[in-house]
Amino acid sequence: MSEPFDCDSCKESLYGRKYIQVDDVPRCIPCYDRLYANTCQECKELIEHNSRELYYEDRHYHEHCFRCSRCSCSLADEPFTCQEDALVCNNCYCNEFSSKCVACGKTVMPGSKRLEYGGCVWHEECFVCCGCEQPIGAQSFIPDKSKYYCVPCYEGRFAPRCAHCKQILVQGGVTYRDEPWHKECFLCTGCKVQLAGQPFTTQGEDPYCVKCFSNLYAQKCSACDKPITGFGEGKYISFEERQWHQPCFKCSECSVSLVGAGFFPDGTKILCKSCNAK
Repeated sequence: MSEPFDCDSCKESLYGRKYIQVDDVPRCIPCYDRLYANTCQECKELIEHNSRELYYEDRHYHEHCFRCSRCSCSLADEPFTCQEDALVCNNCYCNEFSSKCVACGKTVMPGSKRLEYGGCVWHEECFVCCGCEQPIGAQSFIPDKSKYYCVPCYEGRFAPRCAHCKQILVQGGVTYRDEPWHKECFLCTGCKVQLAGQPFTTQGEDPYCVKCFSNLYAQKCSACDKPITGFGEGKYISFEERQWHQPCFKCSECSVSLVGAGFFPDGTKILCKSCNAK
């Protein structure tokens, strides 16, 4: 008689049957699967010894169960990701979570060249100038409402031109008589100093700094002989052909202020009531 050759678990004879030996211990196929097979994460069935098993992050799957949770395509040989414990193929992930190009409406694939501005995303090749229709790429651009222009196209179409030199103002500048000027072009007509950021006045259509205007056109105070410019101590008193700075409008004898008070002219002098009565 032949020696017994039985499954170590169920003790049934293995003669004429398939078996698997683990650590020199033979077991029939049903016992082997029951003891050693992993459970499929998806269908919860045992992954039997003759099934192809896939493994991902401590989870086991039958090959036919390892599928995209969105479109059910096989992930066995495809790129995929895990989104909230659900397996998602690359295409479904991009369609659901990746940005769409505002120009062509297609998905901007992860890792592809892209451009973002104002909360919108473009493929690099889709972000083109509305003027010349060439890709802007990494060049500077200027937005105009919902359109975007490369700098040369924008300047040629929209940029204001300086009233003095007629060249384009890219940024900054000043406005004088409703016309744009470069700061370096907006100069005093007299001394040619830049007027941007400082007080100035005009004579006719010509701008002047305070100093030049005072020297050329301003009335002189009858008391101190300095120009009355309208800047700083700008309030003044006028009487007949004479003008005074308000602080200079004093009695010629006692120096009391005559602002808001009665006064008496006496030749080149002005007197308060008291001094006039002497």
